[in-house]
Amino acid sequence: MTISQGRNSSTVTRFILLGFSEFPKLTVVLFSIFLGIYLITVSWNLGLIILIKMNSHLHTPMYFFLDKLAFIDTCYVSSTAPKMLSDFFHEQKSISYMGCTMQYFFFSGFALTECCLLAAMAYDRYAAICSPLLYTTIMSPTLCLQMMVGSSITGFCGSFIQLFGLLQLHFCGPNVINHFFCDLPQLLILSCSDTFFLQVITSVLTVIFGLTSLLVIMISYGYIVASIMKITSAEGRSKAFNTCASHITAVTLFFGSGTFVYLCPSSDDSLSQNKLASVVYTVMIPMLNPVIYSLRNKEIKDALSRWKRTIFS
Repeated sequence: MTISQGRNSSTVTRFILLGFSEFPKLTVVLFSIFLGIYLITVSWNLGLIILIKMNSHLHTPMYFFLDKLAFIDTCYVSSTAPKMLSDFFHEQKSISYMGCTMQYFFFSGFALTECCLLAAMAYDRYAAICSPLLYTTIMSPTLCLQMMVGSSITGFCGSFIQLFGLLQLHFCGPNVINHFFCDLPQLLILSCSDTFFLQVITSVLTVIFGLTSLLVIMISYGYIVASIMKITSAEGRSKAFNTCASHITAVTLFFGSGTFVYLCPSSDDSLSQNKLASVVYTVMIPMLNPVIYSLRNKEIKDALSRWKRTIFS
């Protein structure tokens, strides 16, 4: 049962996730694609974590944060993908009320943590390029650990505030979510309660996490660009830009897709577009991040080559 009858009202106990049911003929194809993406995402991120752990040359602040980003991406994609995959072959694509709220709690927690971590990584690049002689002093192991722990605590505190507001809402029907996971905008639409308070909380958290993180990133790169412009050699400028290119690409993809979904006006016609954009930031980005950070990274390529020689020698 998805609705339990009360004395004067009904209460939703389960939600129906439509997922990609508008493409019934593509069920097997979509399942195969998303399963492949999920397995690649987990294997690539775990592989990157193992590579960084095993190679002493990569025990630096930059790779410390990259290691944590890979771990967060693995948890982040795992908060939505397994349920989405299992629903492909279920006739009744349902999720309990508590399961729905907890799915959003973990999804939001890891997403907000990644916002903070991307800002911390921008500061790391600022310290490396603008103060290279003091880099190891500025980015001490203690500071790196504090930034990582602070990002996690702050991210999940923000998510807990949203969860608290979400648990105050009453759902009396309908209970159909036109999405492949329990996202907050769809839950607000279905609620029978006044959602103004939670909308205000969400807006405040968006400013605190989204805009503040972007501001830190933009200020950091403002100083970085100014420092790079002072480098006289073209080779030196190119090398400095290359160290930042991966991070800029990851930031653009993460914040760009999130902005499209959460800040663009929603309508019935845009639901499919929002769903596709959600695929980008929930499934594709965690898969692409290891590639983005490894593709033009000589140190990771060298570490991978040494690892291969050790294994096959």
